[in-house]
Amino acid sequence: MTTADVLSPNSGGTTMPVKPPKRRIPGWLKGAIWGLLAVGVLAIASYATGVNTLTSTNTAHTALRLALPILLCALGGLWAERAGVINIGLEGMMILGTWGAAWGAYHGGVWAGLISAVVFGALGGLLHAVATVTFNVNHIVSGVAINLLGLGVAKYLANLVFTPLSGNPRQSPPVPKFDTYSATFLSDWLSDLEKMQRVFISDLAGILNGLVTEVAPLTMIAIALVPISYLVLWRTRFGLRLRSCGENPVAAESLGVNVYLHKYVAMIISGGLAGMGGASLVLLAGGADYLENQTNNRGYIGLAAMIFGNWRPGGLLGGAALFGYADGLQLAGGGTAVLALLYGAVILLAVIVAVQLFRRQWIAAALGVVGAGALYAIYWTNDDLPSDLIPYTAHFVTLIVLAVASQRLRPPKADGALYRRGED
Repeated sequence: MTTADVLSPNSGGTTMPVKPPKRRIPGWLKGAIWGLLAVGVLAIASYATGVNTLTSTNTAHTALRLALPILLCALGGLWAERAGVINIGLEGMMILGTWGAAWGAYHGGVWAGLISAVVFGALGGLLHAVATVTFNVNHIVSGVAINLLGLGVAKYLANLVFTPLSGNPRQSPPVPKFDTYSATFLSDWLSDLEKMQRVFISDLAGILNGLVTEVAPLTMIAIALVPISYLVLWRTRFGLRLRSCGENPVAAESLGVNVYLHKYVAMIISGGLAGMGGASLVLLAGGADYLENQTNNRGYIGLAAMIFGNWRPGGLLGGAALFGYADGLQLAGGGTAVLALLYGAVILLAVIVAVQLFRRQWIAAALGVVGAGALYAIYWTNDDLPSDLIPYTAHFVTLIVLAVASQRLRPPKADGALYRRGED
């Protein structure tokens, strides 16, 4: 039976059919569908433009490496904001992590570097917690101060420690990197499929091949932290209490939750994750040793990925993948590949316009047509993009995506609210 007959108290003894609740598509299935749709769009764009870089193994591998710091910063932002603390200071904590990773790795190896990065980032998170939780400093002001402090402290420590070793206050001496591992049996098969140049199949094979080739332990840890964060925050008593601090700390306090303690724990974890994101820039093969301004605003992009993901682990994983792909594409293919990506965006907008027309959302459809027309005009009138703009591809994608996604966002209700124990 699809409906249940229940006795209605207001119907004089008659039975009223009750509709069963609608079945919701699981989040993991939605993510898989969106992922396949993205691969399909890229496959069509690659075939139409003749730019195979869009779905090549090299692009996917580079995108994975560049997505990791964004993903880890986004997870750090998730832990903080689910506890009600806005963490604009992710960039500064990430900078501290880059210095800590280089210092620890130089003296004790890659694992010591990773632990050192987490500790330095966690110290930044602890400082942000002292300012915002204990002293009720405005979260934005404290976050900006943490960013400036992190930059200044890293400069000072680099000048103090690295100058005698490397002769350069802006760069560390060479540090060891994580070893990488490949699923050889799977990689060979995927390489053969990629070489066949079949639409969608070869494109999917190229992307998957980049994800299973030369993978570092830090990469596997970072990806594993996504489901771990979900299980802890949504499936444990501790996670429920932590999230209640971000929704209604007064009610949580009335039920015996130590709001201050949970906010402090969340901020230390948040800073540690941001520091780990800094470590991924230093300790992964293919990346540089410690450099001044190495993060290149990735902490802010991580915060944008968290917002794009609607403060959910699965969503921010998709956001980090998108921004990391945009960053990796401009490195692997340059302006020609970025132009081809614009063509893919036109295709995606055409699909969205068709959906909006089906739903009779005329204004949204009209805006989609205007956006698609503008992107196609840029693609049609240019053979290449200015070299000065190409490095900012991920930043442009961040702005566009946040503008599109802003209508469906639902942050924690008490996110950024000042709280004092015992107050209503």
